[in-house]
Amino acid sequence: MKKINYENYYWQNDLVRLRALKEEDWEESYYNQFDSKARVMLQYELELPPVEEKVKESYSAFVGFKPGTGRLMFAIENLEGEFVGSFNLNSIDEKNGTFSIGMQMSVGQRGKGYGTAAMRILLGYAFFERRLNKYNGSVIQWNVGSATMLKKVGCKQEGIRRQNIYTDGHYVDEILYGLTKEDFIANEEKLNRYTEKEHVDLGE
Repeated sequence: MKKINYENYYWQNDLVRLRALKEEDWEESYYNQFDSKARVMLQYELELPPVEEKVKESYSAFVGFKPGTGRLMFAIENLEGEFVGSFNLNSIDEKNGTFSIGMQMSVGQRGKGYGTAAMRILLGYAFFERRLNKYNGSVIQWNVGSATMLKKVGCKQEGIRRQNIYTDGHYVDEILYGLTKEDFIANEEKLNRYTEKEHVDLGE
C-alpha cells in the first residue's frame, strides 16, 4: 500500500491520530476490561468478568462507523501508530445540539496527554462539522484524572448529583460537567496563545 501522507489530515494533532475501529482492536478492549478500577470509573459499576465472544461481538458492531449504532467509535493511536485507547461520540440530540463522549485509555497509556489531545479533535468535529452546541459529561467523584482532562479542554462543573451512584458498598456523587461551543473556542484560543508563547520562549 502507498504510504499515507497525514500532512493535511484533520484527525491528527501533535500527540494522537484517530482512525476507525478495526476488527482486531477487540483484543485491546478485552485486555483493558481486566482493569476493574478503571472500568468502574467508566461504567459506574463493577462489571462481571469479561467474555471474549461478547467483546468481539460488541466491537464488530462499531467497526468502520456502521450506521444505526447511535455512536461514532474511534481508535486513538499515538503518532508511532500504537493503539492507546478508544472513544466515541454518543447521545447526539440534533434538535437541542447536545452530545456526550465516552473514552477508555489503555493500561500504561494514561497520564501522557493522549486523552486530552483526542478530546480536542473530536470536540472540534462535533462543534464545527456536526453543528452541535453543548457537550455534557460526568465523572464519578474519585475520578480525578478524567475531571482534570475535562477542565483542560474547557469544561465547567455544572453540578453534583449527590449519592447518585452505588458501587463498592457506598453511595457516591456524580460530578456533572458541560462545555458549550463558545467555551471551547475561548479555551482553544487560550491554549494556542500559550503554545505560541512557549515556542517563542524556547527559541530565545
